[in-house]
Amino acid sequence: MAGGKIRKEKPKASNHYQGNISFHKSKGQHILKNPLLVDSIVQKAGIKSTDVILEIGPGTGNLTKKLLEAGKQVIAIELDSRMVLELQRRFQGFSNRLKVIQGDVLKTELPHFDICVAIIPYKISSPLTFKLLFHGTSFRCAVIMYQREFAMRLVARPGENLYCRLSVNTQLYARVSHLLQVGKNNFCPPPKVDSSVVRIEPRKLGPQVNKKEWDGFLRVCFIRLNKTLGSIFKQKYVLLMLEKNFKTLQNVLGSFHNNGSIGEAAMDLGDHSIGIEDEHENEMDDDDDMDMDDGEGKTSEFKEKVINVLKEGGFEEKIASKMSQQEFLYLLSLFNKSGIHFT
Repeated sequence: MAGGKIRKEKPKASNHYQGNISFHKSKGQHILKNPLLVDSIVQKAGIKSTDVILEIGPGTGNLTKKLLEAGKQVIAIELDSRMVLELQRRFQGFSNRLKVIQGDVLKTELPHFDICVAIIPYKISSPLTFKLLFHGTSFRCAVIMYQREFAMRLVARPGENLYCRLSVNTQLYARVSHLLQVGKNNFCPPPKVDSSVVRIEPRKLGPQVNKKEWDGFLRVCFIRLNKTLGSIFKQKYVLLMLEKNFKTLQNVLGSFHNNGSIGEAAMDLGDHSIGIEDEHENEMDDDDDMDMDDGEGKTSEFKEKVINVLKEGGFEEKIASKMSQQEFLYLLSLFNKSGIHFT
């Protein structure tokens, strides 16, 4: 991957302000103490003097200070009231250029901003990433520090070990690049894992795909690692769920043709989603003891319909972890063309 590795700075060179605040590991509070690393993050972010910068989880403000020097305004969202008071005290001379919002970023309506630069609590990595990508107003990029393995999943390419649903999902909406490796000893207190800084640039032309449909489709494709799509889509519970969606859609269309209005059935259609776990960590490997084949010896009409879609596109023997984004989009279009949907 691109980017260099930042080594821990010698203690004598550290002059960053920490205040008299204790940090809680259980809340993901690990304060970045290496000033060289802070400088490097700000430099690689490419901040303009006219930028409004969104910072998430600023802590005691070591990164905030550099962001204020580089941009026009910093909007910081912080959950811990102690940190909020410390930020207000430390930067009282910047009240016109620093706005601190106390609250949970996942429950907070994001303001307009040009660029996001943040060192986030790692437990919110996935929901925060997609909250940013689905943010209503456009922004240039986000430069975020993640747990290293999560970061590597974001940037992984087809065929690489960490390539997964998260990789495909993120890269559909953004260009993602790896900037820096960060050792755990750059923090106080040090976390248990190493970190990486990633740059995320939203694509200007958003994909022409339903978000729920796309995510439901990928959940199925990545149910079992290193299994062919033909094997996955023959699983009994997958077929049952797809057939349920198929019948629901047929009922909706029937209601539309009969009444001239889709009515309540259409309102409910989006609730029939594929029952696959939400987190990419729950993808199954080949050792999982799950025999989901129907075992009936007969191929149902709907099963034939699903397999024919795979055969039509030449996907029956393909493995999701080696497929490109374009291949996933094409396969989804073939399913939709046959009336098979994933929400």
